[in-house]
Amino acid sequence: MSIIRRGSAAILRHGLLIILCFTAFFPLFWMISSSFKNMGEILGAGLFPSQITLENYIYAFQEMPIAKMMSNSFFIAIAMSFFQLVIAVLTAYALTRWDFPGKRIFYALLTLTWLIPFQAIMIPNYIEINNMGLRGSLIAIILPYMASAFCCISMYQAFQSFPRALLDAARMDGASELQILMDIILPNMKSTIASLGILQFITGWNEYMWPMLVTTGLDSAPIQMGLRSFVSSDANMWGSLMAAATVSSIPILIIYMVLQKNIVNSFMKWGIK
Repeated sequence: MSIIRRGSAAILRHGLLIILCFTAFFPLFWMISSSFKNMGEILGAGLFPSQITLENYIYAFQEMPIAKMMSNSFFIAIAMSFFQLVIAVLTAYALTRWDFPGKRIFYALLTLTWLIPFQAIMIPNYIEINNMGLRGSLIAIILPYMASAFCCISMYQAFQSFPRALLDAARMDGASELQILMDIILPNMKSTIASLGILQFITGWNEYMWPMLVTTGLDSAPIQMGLRSFVSSDANMWGSLMAAATVSSIPILIIYMVLQKNIVNSFMKWGIK
């Protein structure tokens, strides 16, 4: 009986996993399939195109500077994640290394800022960006995201697990604070920093609301803004939207295939925390 129960439980688990995998994969399949359909077939019930057409891709590349916008998205995501990691590392090192008056208050305020949604400070940020004359540039998109409370808190938690005695020994040997950080801590925190960087890169790539406010044209906008241009109150170009979405998904799919293990580990590590 125990063997039968274990076999039944295994079948149920695998069946549930198959259903979940199908649920996760089907929207991607429908997007790719729809990108090769004409408008009449997209609104139909068929899963596969009766005749493959590239008109949606041709129209998407003609109407939108996809290559330029994808390079903008790459630059925005890389710049955001880089500055967030640098500031997080320096903040975590300062909080871990030194005890100073108001340290607990500072950490409490840092934690509270994480709970404030970006939408609550979006208008003040927009006013500042506009007054600085940066509206319409990539810097306007990156500047409010150069520091992340989530990154600082996560890095601080990781730095706390580092042996403090090792840092004190290095300092007694004459190493400066910068040498301790660069030569001792960072080499041993590569996996942690890489995992957090992957999460922040994905977040930066998918950013939409803030770029929508500060961009003035598609040449300085990320790819998400271009996808929105195919949907309007007059007509919805679903085929071209699916084609552009498919093209914009290719870099992320390649990154995921290459760094699949690191991405899964990053979601498990920071998701649990």
